[in-house]
Amino acid sequence: MSRVLARLCAVAVTACLLFTTWSAATPKEAAALDPTVGYLMAHFTGESSTAQQLYLAHSTDGLRWTDLNNGGLVLRSTVGTRGVRDPALVRSPGGDRYWIIATDLCIGCGQDWSTAINNGSRNLVVWESTDLVNWSAPWLLNVAGPIPDGRNAWAPEAIWNPATSDYVLYWATNVPANGVTKHRIYYARTTDFRSITTPQIFINRPGNQEIIDTQIVEVPAGVGGYRYVRASRDGQIAIEGSNSILGTWTSLGNLSGIGLTGAQVEGPMWLKFNTRNEWVLYLDQYASGRGYLPVLTTDPSSPGAYRLPASGSYAMGGSKKRHGTILNLTAAEQNRVLARWPNTAVNRIQSYNFQDRYVRHYDYDVRIDPNVSPAQDGQWRLVPGLVGSGTVSIQSVNYPGYYLRHYGFDFRLEANDGTATFAADATFRQVAGLANSSWTSFQSYSHPDRYLRHYNCVLRLDPLSDTQSRADATFRLTS
Repeated sequence: MSRVLARLCAVAVTACLLFTTWSAATPKEAAALDPTVGYLMAHFTGESSTAQQLYLAHSTDGLRWTDLNNGGLVLRSTVGTRGVRDPALVRSPGGDRYWIIATDLCIGCGQDWSTAINNGSRNLVVWESTDLVNWSAPWLLNVAGPIPDGRNAWAPEAIWNPATSDYVLYWATNVPANGVTKHRIYYARTTDFRSITTPQIFINRPGNQEIIDTQIVEVPAGVGGYRYVRASRDGQIAIEGSNSILGTWTSLGNLSGIGLTGAQVEGPMWLKFNTRNEWVLYLDQYASGRGYLPVLTTDPSSPGAYRLPASGSYAMGGSKKRHGTILNLTAAEQNRVLARWPNTAVNRIQSYNFQDRYVRHYDYDVRIDPNVSPAQDGQWRLVPGLVGSGTVSIQSVNYPGYYLRHYGFDFRLEANDGTATFAADATFRQVAGLANSSWTSFQSYSHPDRYLRHYNCVLRLDPLSDTQSRADATFRLTS
C-alpha cells in the first residue's frame, strides 16, 4: 500500500509541476485593465547609429507629444546589427508583461539599403519588461530564417488573438516566390516572443506590388462593420477590414482621396483616444523627411471618414518621430514611465566675466556669444551624468541626444555614441563657481584637474592657474 501511495503522490507531484510549468509559460487570460489616461509612443528618429535606437514620447491628449529622457535614447540595441527601427510595444492581456519588438537594422553602420534588402538580418530584436520601465537585455528572434530564401525581417507588429489565446506576430520579408522577388507580410504565432510557429504568408499583393508596413487596430462593437481594421503601405495607404485576425480581409479603399499615398507616407501607427470613439492614424512623411502626421477618423473602416488635422492642432515634440507604435497608458503605467524618464528644466549658461554672452553651439563647435540666434542654439538641459553618481551632462535642447563633450580639450556638440569614452568626456561635477561661489563651475569627470572655460570666446577644457582663468570657468544657469 505504501508503494502505491508513493507512486500516486509522485504522479500527482509530476502533474502539478507540469501544470505549473505550462501556466507560467502561458499568458494570462485577458483582464479588465484600469482606465487609460495617457499615451506612450516608441519610435526611432533617423539614419545615424544613435538615431536608429529606441526613443519614447508621452502625450496626455494623443496629439501633442513631449520627448521623454530629454529627447535622448532610452534603449540601445547591443545585438545583431546594433541598431533598431520600427519598434512595436506589446502589452499582455493581463497587463503584467510588456515586450518591445523591432527591426534589427542600422543603415550606414556597415550596411547599406541594398544589403539590408537582399541579405539583411533575418532576426527581430526583442526586450521584455514587467513594469514598462525596467527592461531585459535584448535578444534576437529569428523569424525569417525558416522562410525559404527569406532575405530580411522588417517592421514587426503583434496583436493578441483571443481566438487562439496567443499573439499573432507579423512582419515583412523580401523573398523570391512565383517568379517575383518582393516584400510580403508573413505571420507566426507566439506566446513569449522567444519561439514561434512556422511562418506563413499573411499579405501578398498582386504582381510586383510590394507591401512592407501594416498595423492592425481592434475596433469596438457599433463602429463600422468590422472588428479589426488594418492600414498598410503598398502603392497606397490601403484600408482593409476583417472579423478575424487570421481570417479573410476585405479591401475597403485607400487614403488617396485626402492626398496621401504610399509614395508619400509609410509606417501606419494607430491611436484610439482614451475617452471617445475617435482614432488617429499617424503616417510617417518619409518622402519629405518630416516625420509623423496625424490623420483623424471616427470610423477606421471608412476611408471617406478620414480627415487631415487642423493647422496647429498637433505638436510632435522636439525630435523627429519615425515608424513606431503607441500604447494607451493606465494611470499607474503613466506614473511609472514619467518617474523613470522625467524632463529637466531648459537653461541658458551665462558667462561670469562677459555677462552679455551665453554658451551656444554653432556648426557643432561651442563658444560664448551675445544675442544667440536661433535662441535654441543657446539652450541646454543639465541631466544626470552619463557616468558617475552626483554628476551632470549638458544636453542640447534643439539637438536631443547631443551633448557638450571635450575632444583633445576642445569642446564639441556631439551625439552620444554609447561608448564609455564619450560618457566620461561629456560628464562633469557641478561645483561652486571658482570666481564667485554663488555661480557655477564645471569640473571634468575624466580629467578632474581641468574645468570647462572659455578662451577667446571658444570653450575649452583647461587647468586653471590664475584669476583670469577662474573667471573664464565661472557661469550661471539662467532660464
